[in-house]
Amino acid sequence: MKTRIKKSVICKDVENYELDPNLVDFHIPKAGDVGIFEIQKMGKHTKIQSDQHRHVCLMPGDLIMATFGTRYATGQFEGYVPDAPTTELHILGGGGTVGLVHSMHCKFREVGPTTLKLFGYAVNGSGKVINTVNLKRPFIQEFSGVPASYTKVILSIGSSMDSGKTTTAAHLVHGLKKQGKRVVYIKLTGTVYTKDADLAYDMGADMAIDFSHLGYPSTYLCGKRTLLNLYDSLLNMALKENPDYVIVEIADGLFQRETKMLLTDQAFMTTVDGVVFSAGDSLSALHGIQTLKQMGIIPLALAGLFTASPLLIQEVEENTTIPIFDLEGLRCEAAGLFTKFSDKLAV
Repeated sequence: MKTRIKKSVICKDVENYELDPNLVDFHIPKAGDVGIFEIQKMGKHTKIQSDQHRHVCLMPGDLIMATFGTRYATGQFEGYVPDAPTTELHILGGGGTVGLVHSMHCKFREVGPTTLKLFGYAVNGSGKVINTVNLKRPFIQEFSGVPASYTKVILSIGSSMDSGKTTTAAHLVHGLKKQGKRVVYIKLTGTVYTKDADLAYDMGADMAIDFSHLGYPSTYLCGKRTLLNLYDSLLNMALKENPDYVIVEIADGLFQRETKMLLTDQAFMTTVDGVVFSAGDSLSALHGIQTLKQMGIIPLALAGLFTASPLLIQEVEENTTIPIFDLEGLRCEAAGLFTKFSDKLAV
């Protein structure tokens, strides 16, 4: 009986390949390299997101197709592509990112990561390892730095990994759609897993895309030029929908490497019309405002987890005049706010 290979979503465009088990002994993997892995021991990840966007259960002995990549997730794993040939690896992310765990949140210390054995590499007809980034390289264009002339670009950023950025972005999408606007959602950075884009699409986005559409299993440790090129390429995909608004979410918090790199880049911020900042509590909201001001950014609005508490909203309101939106406000009032503040908001 032929063994079924469970293909992860990052490998959705890998069609014609051969399995080369001999490369495992000497090939040094790169981010995006595609491998076939055998589940050795169950840990945190008991499922992966398949190429059909379905969550498939994993069991010891299963074979999966996934890619090497990195991960930065303060609430989950920090992991890297190995710098030497190895067969013992970990699942870093449910979208099919594989590497070696370097650190993890304490809540996963007992269960640990799901461990894998590299069974072999997926190679093309020339015997070269297939790489998902290389497959999409023809669709990457150079960053122009030219703002969209007819579309407003709104950033959804936050104080940390779980501050409410995605929920803010999705409800903002919904609110703008209720106002009759065309809206596209972009997840610019993070580790492949389409849950965030799927939520935005379910909330009404005319298109919802992320960096994995261009072959990247993760954006952690990408250079600034790579990030800017990804942004421009995704934005141009979005502009084909003739949107009134493009909501761009950047993962993690203000101090994370790629987030800080983008927010402090003048050319990038010149293309942005407004910033919505999500925070988990009142202190992170207020300190985030100060941090953003040091970067030359005045947030258009505040949102996030802290807005679930009237008392936290009160604490923030007593210390800033920046408008605060809970989820209902994002759905009902945000379109009018963005119309009012139509000028560029990077200062």
